[in-house]
Amino acid sequence: MPILTGTPTETDVLITGGGTGGVAAALAACRAGRSVVLTEETDWIGGQFTSQAVPPDEHPWVEQFGVTASYRALREGIRSHYRQWYPLRAEALGLPRLNPGAGRVSKLCHEPRVALAVMEAMLAPHVAAGRLTVLTHTRPVAADTDGDLVRAVTVEDIRDGARHTVAAAYVLDATETGELLELAGVEHALGAEARSEHDEPHAPDTADPLNQQGITVCFALSHHEGEDHTVDRPADYGFWRSYRPDFWPGPLLGFRAPDPRSLEAVNRTFEPNPDVDPLDVDADQSADAGDKELWGFRRILARRLHRPGAFDSDITLVNWPLNDYWLKPLVGAGEETGRQALAGARELSRSVLYWLQTEAPRTDGGTGFPGLRLRPDVTGTADGFAKAAYVRESRRIKAVTTVTEHDVAIDLVGPYGGTRHRDSVGVGGYRIDLHPSTGGDNYIDIGSVPFEIPLGALVPRRVRNLLPAGKNLGTTHITNGCYRLHPVEWNVGEVAGALAAHCLEEGVSPHQVQENDKRLAEFTRVLDRAGVQRHWPDVRGY
Repeated sequence: MPILTGTPTETDVLITGGGTGGVAAALAACRAGRSVVLTEETDWIGGQFTSQAVPPDEHPWVEQFGVTASYRALREGIRSHYRQWYPLRAEALGLPRLNPGAGRVSKLCHEPRVALAVMEAMLAPHVAAGRLTVLTHTRPVAADTDGDLVRAVTVEDIRDGARHTVAAAYVLDATETGELLELAGVEHALGAEARSEHDEPHAPDTADPLNQQGITVCFALSHHEGEDHTVDRPADYGFWRSYRPDFWPGPLLGFRAPDPRSLEAVNRTFEPNPDVDPLDVDADQSADAGDKELWGFRRILARRLHRPGAFDSDITLVNWPLNDYWLKPLVGAGEETGRQALAGARELSRSVLYWLQTEAPRTDGGTGFPGLRLRPDVTGTADGFAKAAYVRESRRIKAVTTVTEHDVAIDLVGPYGGTRHRDSVGVGGYRIDLHPSTGGDNYIDIGSVPFEIPLGALVPRRVRNLLPAGKNLGTTHITNGCYRLHPVEWNVGEVAGALAAHCLEEGVSPHQVQENDKRLAEFTRVLDRAGVQRHWPDVRGY
């Protein structure tokens, strides 16, 4: 979706950030008949699914329940795309729960471009009706506030610097780092809170806004035996080749890394294009994290799911322990440090690729896989690396309700526990999964229970017409670890878009909806009709 001419100067709902939550928010607000402007800094909407090239991390019950109807439509749209256009084997074509990449990280590993095509198709009727304007290559740069209201946001086209100011009745921040919270002066948290703030067992003694989870620049690979696709040696390869974190069992560029759940040193394996039937792969992270065999972990195209000769290689995405970057924080230390973090993450991923091609140990005793080929066609970039870094942690609003470890950690609430919220507007489920951080923390991986998403976590304490629509809702550094995944971000965005439209229709504020039982009931009926599941059946945590 290219940037459109004639940018509106005002709209009912302005959504900054066209990632997973932003797309869901736009669908919900447009579905309610509201005019929407959606901005996205890259040229691909979809965020984690597309520009960041991250197959969906989902809970083990995703095929039966625990997601919104529109998220399920997205998933089924992806499967339908493969069934219609790809040369699937008959056995794969007939699978109702087709896993196109047969990856172990998800029951729906797939190529970024397919998610992009389906999301664009979902938005297309609203674009055609004139309700939705999508502005790609566009980011927010300023906000006009009046007391507790955000009146307008100025956005900039990153290609030519052209700026437009858009006034909106409601403004939704769906950026990956909560940029609008900073621009609009919305009270927010960043990094790690002190243990004393919420009495969270896994929080540090001292607050540190710059202690943030590492970011990752993902890339796509295929393998072609007998060919040489070795890239030029990266400028910083010498540094990364010798880098050994204090909490790591060996060099970062190696197949030995901590197990996220136990922190024990574990050897990973790497075998491109293994001779295994992908129909035998069972993607269930609750039973097996699946990350010990790297090629198949985030495989997004399995050649043997298709008719013989259709593809000469699988395609896999590299989002592994080897290329998590945590030397500098992305947010909060100034723009220059943020740029250095992005550049460093990209250089680390280049170094991982070069190491794989030249020095990685093979099972036959040799070293290097020169047949590994970057796939720019998969990522939509000139160099084969993702358009945007995978960002695990955002600024987070100071919310009416803050979700803490006491609400979701299985060791604190028991396998059938967890906070039940009177204002639940969705559900989610995932282990509390924090990657190594800029503060020097190793993995923090905590068992959790299936949880509810309280509306209060989407309502800022002060500001009246700005809503979070992604990872920037009212969680902590710890609980962000289970609220940051694809289906929860989609659910949060969908509710934010629906809430903005509902408040405009009823002439009420988000605070009034959250506080008043009658108004809350009216809004939750809207969500129920839209197929937003707000409570779990009887399931255990993991």
